[in-house]
Amino acid sequence: MPCLTLRHDQPFSLDATLSCGQVFRWNRMDDSWWYGVVGDRVIRIRQDGNRLTYEGAPASFIVHYFSLDTDLVAILNSIDTDPFIHACIEKNRGLRLVRQPPWECTISYICSTNSNIPTIRRRIASIAEKFGKRIEFRGRVYHTFPEPSSIICEGHSGLTECRLGYRQSYVFGTSSSVTNAKDWANAISRLPYADARKELMTLEGVGPKAADCILLFAFQKYEAFPVDVWIRRIMAEHYLPELSADTPLTNRDYDTIHRFARRHFGNYCGWAQEYLYAGRVR
Repeated sequence: MPCLTLRHDQPFSLDATLSCGQVFRWNRMDDSWWYGVVGDRVIRIRQDGNRLTYEGAPASFIVHYFSLDTDLVAILNSIDTDPFIHACIEKNRGLRLVRQPPWECTISYICSTNSNIPTIRRRIASIAEKFGKRIEFRGRVYHTFPEPSSIICEGHSGLTECRLGYRQSYVFGTSSSVTNAKDWANAISRLPYADARKELMTLEGVGPKAADCILLFAFQKYEAFPVDVWIRRIMAEHYLPELSADTPLTNRDYDTIHRFARRHFGNYCGWAQEYLYAGRVR
């Protein structure tokens, strides 16, 4: 089985990366092996010290997907600006942002609104099982994430059994708008952050937080700083005491937090956001 030897001077934690809430289609099974569906591949991977053992994809895919070609030490040094973020970094050192397929990431975060991680995972799995292609791997059945045309082929009611609630109309509407996922993703990737964010927010069900998650996790726009209830509480408790952590999050509060994060953490504030989030919930 193929192996990758990790550089000693570049930390990586597979467990922290896959369990921090940024992805929804990975499961840890079989004595520390992780299984996940990425694109049309089922990947099986585990980490033992500085060694990754894997199957289902070439080494170049593993390196790219897990951002192993990124200088994490330089990024962490740039965002390590205060004692609180320092503690979060030390707790989760080696967490890396994965490079997610843009279309799947977009639908995932549309399905994430007002939900917990197990519920999001169930919704994404239901969409894949209903509309995706079947893959058999090591005696188990998996499903690829469907293209927009596959989702809309049965009409709006085709999504009903996926139990998406009010998000059903958002998923159908966005699938109808994005006729070609590859061309759409290429167009978004060419835009600067602010323009890409505006474009994403024209899609049904994509608000400021979902747009920032998509830009951060799928398009590597690291100046994105998604703000949810957890991040708002962290910012109010540790950085912006004038903010209330208990009232509904307004667009003005969101913009205030984002502006502060860009100033305080710099161009890689999106990495800081994930370390803050992981430090809070893990």
